[in-house]
Amino acid sequence: MATFWCTEALPLAVTAMLPVCLFPTLGIIPSKKICPQYFLETNFLFLSGLVMASSIEEWGLHRRIALKVLSIVGVKPAWLIFGMMMTSAFLSMWLSNTATTAMMLPIANAILESLFGDLETLKKNCKSPKDSDSDIINGTHECFTSVPTSLQFMQNNDVSDHVERTDGTEPADVRTAEEIRSESEYQLKVWKGFLICIPYAASIGGTATLTGTAPNLILIGQLKSYFPDCDLINFGSWFAFAFPLMLIFLFVGWLWIAYLYGGLNTRHDRRAQAEARAQALIQDDYRKLGPINFAQGAIAFFFVLFAVLLFTRDPKFITGWSVFFKKGYVSDAVTGVIIVSILFFFPSQKPSLSWWFDPQASNTRYVPLLSWQKAQDSIPWNIILLLGGGFAMAKACEESGLASWIGGHLQPLAEVPPAAAVMLITAFLACFTEFASNTATIIIFLPVIAELAIHVSVNPLYFMIPATVGCSYAFMLPVSTPPNSIAFASGHLMVKDMVKTGFVMNILGILCVSLAMNTWGVAMFDLHTYPEWAHPINKTAAVVVQALNATL
Repeated sequence: MATFWCTEALPLAVTAMLPVCLFPTLGIIPSKKICPQYFLETNFLFLSGLVMASSIEEWGLHRRIALKVLSIVGVKPAWLIFGMMMTSAFLSMWLSNTATTAMMLPIANAILESLFGDLETLKKNCKSPKDSDSDIINGTHECFTSVPTSLQFMQNNDVSDHVERTDGTEPADVRTAEEIRSESEYQLKVWKGFLICIPYAASIGGTATLTGTAPNLILIGQLKSYFPDCDLINFGSWFAFAFPLMLIFLFVGWLWIAYLYGGLNTRHDRRAQAEARAQALIQDDYRKLGPINFAQGAIAFFFVLFAVLLFTRDPKFITGWSVFFKKGYVSDAVTGVIIVSILFFFPSQKPSLSWWFDPQASNTRYVPLLSWQKAQDSIPWNIILLLGGGFAMAKACEESGLASWIGGHLQPLAEVPPAAAVMLITAFLACFTEFASNTATIIIFLPVIAELAIHVSVNPLYFMIPATVGCSYAFMLPVSTPPNSIAFASGHLMVKDMVKTGFVMNILGILCVSLAMNTWGVAMFDLHTYPEWAHPINKTAAVVVQALNATL
């Protein structure tokens, strides 16, 4: 299954269903134990997050949020990159990373065209007799021809063709060719920085919530399978740990991207008019959205309620509202499904009661906030099957003793200090996930990492949490994640751009995870002590390993 997932010889979802075919027929585990693994409560939590995301997209609330944030941070290149990254990260906490990237890239392109003008003109200006045979950016340009917003803005504001064509630089004739080329190269570097920061921020933002990315949910599912008594990780406690980590990584990642792509350049000559146009473009697009309507207000309310209820159910550091119910009965999945179920009958237009008193009064047609057809079309069912396949494989590894056997052969790693092991695990999975999906990566390695922690008598969370976060840090290759592929498909990024930027991003991510695990992570999850909830599994593992060794 690992080979098929990495090579995609079969579709990922089809590979995920192989346990149903093979494990019962090979006598490993009966079907009545395997099949329920495909829709655990973890899958319901994931499903509720997807339904909430589809309702946000249906009513355009995500675009309103994005434009509002960008209008606040301003249009200086460094701050605009910062705004793009913060907005992408926030949206990807709740929407899929892919949907976030697909929505933010056209907005970024429209702003860039207002700031710097036509891309083709920039590329021509970048060429000199010495390098006329090479472009600063390779590829086709379809991505930008599909973004008419800035052109409409130019027409609507009666700006002369001459000003727009020269990107606000009327005195271009007094500049030397070298000055024009240098300025154009700088602008193209900033353009690259905009394109590359969005998928990176989306990947980072997805780690902050349990529903933000599939590996986080796989961690929960496998913890419940291996360590049923471990209740330390839920939506609230994960958010309290991962959100500060996300903010720190976003900040240092922003500094690196802004430095690498010229965003920190403080030159202000000849840019005031272009920046004013870009600011006006953002504000104009926001005005076109009009005032917030009833449906958007309702979605915003349920979205905030969704997040607050999940966060406060049982955050561990304070008493949550789950104490009002029978212990262990109400989980994050229950909370999520309750909220999203309301979306299917709550009206999308403000209800009028006038017809109660006047039968002749007009009555607004009832349309719910979300239809099942829309939810069904927007939910990636293949990912739900992929989650189930991971849980099924983990269950079989546990039942058969394979995970314990592998863990026993990793005993030499006990000599490595745990803090160093955290960095090694994070680095290894961050590298491996460059060539395989993050979901497949964590499914393959999390059972082994859990057994490794048991055999070296380290709190399993100390190894499993950084492994989970690390497999979302895929920054170096276009094929690493769908967001990377979308940005690369614009045709204006080269593989070497992503490798150069992503290599340092991976190092920064490893350092940030190590910092988080050894500071507030230790305090939150008591990582320096071996927990009671891991002892029963440890005894079972020891018996299985002894039996296997005796057999061998």
